[in-house]
Amino acid sequence: MKRPPRIPRALGIATRIAYSHARNAGVTMAPLLEGARLTRRQIEDPSIRLPVADQIEFLNLVATATGDDLLGLHLANRCELRELGLFYYALASSATLFDVCQRAARFSAMINEGAVQQFIDGRMIGITVSYAGISRHQDRQQVEFWFAGVMRMLRRLTGVHLIAHRLRLTHARMRGAREFSAYFGCAAEFGANVDELLFVRKQGQLPVVSADPFLNQLMVKMCEEALAHRSTSRGPIRTQVENAIAATLPHGNARVEGISKSLGLSPRTLARHLTQEGTTFSVLLNGIRRDLAARYLEDDTLSISEIAWLLGYQDIGAFSHAYKQWTGTTPREAAARVR
Repeated sequence: MKRPPRIPRALGIATRIAYSHARNAGVTMAPLLEGARLTRRQIEDPSIRLPVADQIEFLNLVATATGDDLLGLHLANRCELRELGLFYYALASSATLFDVCQRAARFSAMINEGAVQQFIDGRMIGITVSYAGISRHQDRQQVEFWFAGVMRMLRRLTGVHLIAHRLRLTHARMRGAREFSAYFGCAAEFGANVDELLFVRKQGQLPVVSADPFLNQLMVKMCEEALAHRSTSRGPIRTQVENAIAATLPHGNARVEGISKSLGLSPRTLARHLTQEGTTFSVLLNGIRRDLAARYLEDDTLSISEIAWLLGYQDIGAFSHAYKQWTGTTPREAAARVR
């Protein structure tokens, strides 16, 4: 009997901060919790790990309800970093920024099983994030919370107001991009083909002010033991395809040949896997385009031609034709209504 796919879960720190923030702002919480398939008990019990997809949805709903499109960035500056537990102390007791980045990537599954991190060690150092078992195109607030939180942590641990060399995020953003660039100290690049935060290599030698080799040895051992008890999975093929499509849409490369190659499969094998999961490549492509179109059309800083480009269409006409098939109306009519 085939096992159901394992649901990636997270500590839920961002969700709990967002819950408190929205409640203090006078937002009625019941509809938001219901919309994200969460309960008050889940939120109020910090021992319960939350489904990552539900956290993503909740943060999106709170951002809308509070009118804060930069919710993730703002919440990261309110987070008590010590709530990260073992993860935080393994990083805080490390010797250098290089060690912190390396261990942040290594032990990230303890915090969030859906966002898989890798350490970049080359001409630049840093962290890149990919999603496992979760559709990346639904997320903006959670990933922005994570990168802003990492930046804040690195600054606190080194006692230096670090400047990033590069910040790249795969989702599009026009409104608020300046605030992101100001926070990270570099021109934030949205609509990229990868999620990554990079630093000049020499910054890796910056010492951690709270370094403690004896504590670090103990913390790393405990983290390794905790990590060993967590199973990892890339998730269903459909989510892998969705994430690959979302990253390549603005570049006009969301084609089945390229996507299948990136996953190490032939187009025929990919089609067979998707059929087994009850879908097709074209259904996933159109679904992502429709989801993203709804979000982009709410943004009055984006023109219809820019939205068409972000969705991988060669011209406005192709986008308008597809959108009218989905909704029975044109993108311009929809934009006028929601804006």
